[in-house]
Order: sequence, then structure tokens, then C-alpha cells
Amino acid sequence: MATTETNLEVAAPVAKVSLTTMLLCCVATVVLAVGGATGVLVYLVRSGKLAASPVVVAPKTAAVSLHAKPLEPLLINLADDGGHAYLRLSLVLEEEDQPGKKVEDATAKPVPGADASVRDTIFDVLGRQTSTEMLAPDGKEMLKSDLLAAISQRDPELRVRKIYFTDFLVQR
Repeated sequence: MATTETNLEVAAPVAKVSLTTMLLCCVATVVLAVGGATGVLVYLVRSGKLAASPVVVAPKTAAVSLHAKPLEPLLINLADDGGHAYLRLSLVLEEEDQPGKKVEDATAKPVPGADASVRDTIFDVLGRQTSTEMLAPDGKEMLKSDLLAAISQRDPELRVRKIYFTDFLVQR
């Protein structure tokens, strides 16, 4: 008779791992891999073995320094018919400081006769205006832009940035 041998294999017990444990292991592996790669790159760049492209930083421009320059009040005959209209005007020029040049104290009173070219330019521009033009809704803004353009053209070294009217009276 023949005997048959049967080999019974015993199956090993299967360990069950929860889904959260598997996810935590995957996340930890990714974090460690990225951290290790970053560490290696930082080491290589700092040691000079890996040349990194230089970061171009724009040069910082020096801040423009401005100062106010008050002018003494002006009385100007206007170009109205009859010649009886006039303008009483006080203004302040906002100028850009020139490097290496000492700036006068802005609180000091304006010196009579100082800035003759600026005053002459103001008389030239305003002497051609009429009271109707000045009293228009945008008349003062137009005057400021005309004055700024004329002053910049006549004396560009002044570097006038803005003009402020501190007193403005039109008499017809």
C-alpha cells in the first residue's frame, strides 16, 4: 500500500496595520527625505562645492530730501481790461535738497530781494493772466503747473518739486 505524505503548511498569522499608522509612516518618510535633501543642498552651497546663482539686489536709491522755501508776499497787476485787477499772493516752494549744500532753516523769514530770478519768473507768468482765468475752477492748479514749468525752465538748479499758495487774493 502506498502511503502518501501530506505536507500541511501552516500559514503564518498576518499582522494588520491600521490606515492611520501607514499614513503617518509615509508622511514621516517624505518629511525626512525632503529635510535631508535640503540639508545636503545647503551644505554644498555654503561650502562652495555647488555654485548657486547670485541673487541680484537692486541698489537702494537715496531718499530725496525736500525743504520748504517761503517767498515774501507778491502784489501783481493782472492783464484784465482796464488794468485795475491785481493779485496778492504768498507762496512756498518745495525744493529738492542738493547733495553737499547746506539747507537754510525753513522757519526763517524770507529775505527781501532774495531769489530775484524766481520772483521775476512769477511776475512774468502771472502778469499775463486775467482774474477770470485765475478764478476758474481749475485756475489755481493751472497756475501752479505754469509756474513750476517756467521756474524749472529758467533755473533748473533750484529743483522745485511743488508750489503751495499760502495767500491768494484777486481784486477786480
